[in-house]
This record gives sequence, C-alpha cells and structure tokens, in this order.
Amino acid sequence: MSVSVLSPTRDLGGISGLLQVASLLSLLLLLLKAAQLYMHRQWLLRAFQQFPSPPSHWLYGHYWEFQNGTELQPLLKRVEKYTSACPRWLWGTKAHVLVYDPDYIRVVLGRSDPKNPSSYRFLAPWIGYGLLLLNGQTWFQHRRLLTPAFHYDILKPYVGLMANSVRVMLDKWEELVSQDSQLEIFEHVSLMTLDTIMKCAFSHQGSNQTDRNSQSYIQATRDLNNLIFSRLRNFFYQNDIIYRLTPEGRRSHQLCQLAHQHTDKVIKLRKAHLQEEGEMEKVSQKRHLDFLDILLFARVKNGSSLSDTDLRAEVDTFMFEGHDTTASGISWILYALASHPEHQQRCREEIQSLLGDGASITWDHLDQMPYTTMCIKEVLRLYPPVPAVSRELSKPITFPDGRALPAGITVLLSFYALHHNPKVWPNPEVFDPSRFAPASARHSHAFLPFSGGSRNCIGKQFAMNEMKVAVALTLLRFELAPDPSRVPIPTPRIVLKSKNGIHLHLRKLP
Repeated sequence: MSVSVLSPTRDLGGISGLLQVASLLSLLLLLLKAAQLYMHRQWLLRAFQQFPSPPSHWLYGHYWEFQNGTELQPLLKRVEKYTSACPRWLWGTKAHVLVYDPDYIRVVLGRSDPKNPSSYRFLAPWIGYGLLLLNGQTWFQHRRLLTPAFHYDILKPYVGLMANSVRVMLDKWEELVSQDSQLEIFEHVSLMTLDTIMKCAFSHQGSNQTDRNSQSYIQATRDLNNLIFSRLRNFFYQNDIIYRLTPEGRRSHQLCQLAHQHTDKVIKLRKAHLQEEGEMEKVSQKRHLDFLDILLFARVKNGSSLSDTDLRAEVDTFMFEGHDTTASGISWILYALASHPEHQQRCREEIQSLLGDGASITWDHLDQMPYTTMCIKEVLRLYPPVPAVSRELSKPITFPDGRALPAGITVLLSFYALHHNPKVWPNPEVFDPSRFAPASARHSHAFLPFSGGSRNCIGKQFAMNEMKVAVALTLLRFELAPDPSRVPIPTPRIVLKSKNGIHLHLRKLP
C-alpha cells in the first residue's frame, strides 16, 4: 500500500530531475554557443583592424544602411570616405569586406577563391548547383563543357532571333502607347529577353511574350530575387529549418517549384523533339551545338550522361541569368537614353545611317555602331546588371598597399561602388559616353559589368549582342522620354532592379 502511494511521488521526482539536467545542458549549450559567437566576433574585429569603417552596433551591425531599400547611398558615402575597401557588418557576428578599388579587385579575381557558401547557398533551391554556384574542378568541367555554346559561329544566327523577339515587343508597345504614352518597361523587356533565350539557347519554337506560363515565370523570378535578398539580411532566416516554417520560406518553396516546372517543360520538349526519327543524328552532326543540346549530348569521363540534377541546374541557372541580367541592362539603357535626348538622337542617327528602316539587322552590323556601343557601356557603368559578387578567402591575401586579410574572410566585390568610385571615374554620376571612346585608356579592372577573371560571365558576348539589337530597333521605332513623376530608384538584388519600376513616355516615330 505504501509503495503504491509513494510511486507517483518518486516518478515525479525522477521527471523533475531529468528536467533539471535538460535545463542545465541547454544552458551549457547556450553558453558555449554564446562563447563561440563572441570568439568569432573578436576574430573578425582583429581581422578588420587595418580597415576602418563607419561605427556599428555590436548586435545590429550596420543594419540601418539596409532599411527602406536605400543602401546604395550609404555605400557611395563609404566609397568617398574609406580608401579601397571597408568592412560592413550585417549583424554582430556576420560581416564582409566591401571592395571597390580596381587594384584590390584584380588581386581577388586573379585567385581561385570559392563563392561564399553562406550567401550563395540560398540560391541553390532555385537554380541548383550549376555554373553560378559550383566551385573547383566540377565548375571547371562544366565551364569547359558549355564554352562552345558561345562560339561566334553559334552566336551569329542568334542576331536574327533576337531581332524577331524585339519586334514582337515593339509591336505590342505600339498598341499600348496608342492609348497611353506612359509605359512601365521592365516586365515587357523581361518577357522579350526570356523569349530570346528560349529560342536561342533552348531551341524553342514560337513566341513566349504572350504566354501565361512565361509571365508567371517572370513574376516568380522577381519575387525570388526579393525573397532571397531579404533572407540574406535576416539573422533569424539563416537556418533552413526555421526558414521553411515561415510564410516567406513557404512562398519561396512554391516559387521554386513554379520555376522548375517551366524549365522541366523546356527540357522535356527538347528531349521529345530529339527522339523524333532522324533528329538525334541530324543534331549530333552539327559542328556547334546549342546550349541545351550540349547538355543533352554531354558525356562525362566514365561515359554516362550528365545527371538530370546537373542538367536542370544548368538550365535553371542560364534561364535565370540569361534573361534577367540582360533585361536589367536593356531597361536601364533605355531609361538613360530617355533622360539624355541629345545622346539618344545621336545614337538614332548612327543606327539610321547603318540600318535604314531596320528591316534587317545582322551580326556584321553590331560592330558598326561605335557611339551606340559607347552609350551602352556608359549605362552598364552607371547601372551594372550584377551589382556585386562575393568570395570567401581560401588563404590569406595581401593587397597592393600592404593591408592584408586572413583566410575565411568574405570579400564582397561591389561593381556598383567600383563604377561610382570618384578616384577611378571622375564625376562618376555624370552620363558621359566619351569615357569609352576607342582611344580612351582605363584600368583593366575599372569596368566590370560582366565580372572578370576566370569566372567572368560566360554569356557576355551574347548579352552585348542582345542589348545592341534591342537598343537599335527601339530607337528606330520610338522616341523615348522619362516620366518625371516616377524617377526609378536603383535597388540591388541579385540583379540590379528599380524599386518603383522603370516608367517611360514613348512616342511613335513617323
């Protein structure tokens, strides 16, 4: 009887003891984690001793610089005040060194440091481990495999496909401006560049500019840009499990699935076409294969084909990078020319003398528009489509002025800050195409719209061609003017966007 009465008390005592032990263990783990974070912060502070920066809060870092989407202004103030580079704290235990000096950037890009995994891994659920995220020997193998897709013999016939996509967009603009001359152009340009990349790299037939699935993909791309960038700046969203439980994490997962459905459909359609009688043999005999055909025909050393995961990662990567960066570049170019009518008219006159009514534009024309090319490069300086890339130092680095950083530090190469650095570009905010006149001289790493070194943009020639075609045909059809009530606000995401869109007034030319 006494035993049965005491048993519950004894059980409660045992549970209470277990809870006390669990509480002590939790407290001990918490203290160990706090000590680890403290030691890491002290290590960062020592590493940054040679690099002054604005005062930061011990917990919030320089968080105030990222509020309200206005971080480019504080960035440019840093460029004026701090020579070559300075640390920026995201929060108390996470920081990187901003680099915006051409000599510093040349040193970093001349090495083989990997992409920073703590930042770029957030892209992996969307675009997988393709050329953008791979490192080391696997990256080298994929780069070597895909380089032939950008041979000039492949790029030549793309000019006609690009022109067709641009004309579809301009026809649509003609209908819209007959009702209202004001137009937000970024989404239209994105649909056009997606249409172009689908035709050129993925052998897709027909137009995607009126396709609802393409519009959904463009919207998903825009939303994923924002979600990923927001996650980078949020301390609580760094853990994958916690992030998946948040509304933003669930939304990100849905958008990734939508983007994958788009690319899976592209791969499936091309595979089906190649399985038609005689098609596989016909395509395999081509001297140069298109991007997707290279992937489908690829063989690794052991003789097996690329895995479905590898293949989709490369398609997802190029589908995103091949349309979004060029859409950014073209949109900002049209805005800049609208804001500088004298340069717009000079470009138009050059193009008219070369193309007449623009009924035909070919590969050979692209090298015969020097002033238009100067204007395009000046816009890419002011509005680089990819505003920054990051590297994690795999070994210590010493810069030309003697300052050094240890291995393990993240360096953020800010091309936006480099292109607006007054020590590199006098009067950097002034639109001056003469900076890129044929006889002008500049530092080899002063202008990097497509990054530099061995990991530069594999599709840079493709992108430049598409920008030239789009600008030439647009200026032959329309006169552009800015909307003074809605001046675009540049905002850095994975790709440089405008916080409030890019609004122009268009007038059809006679």
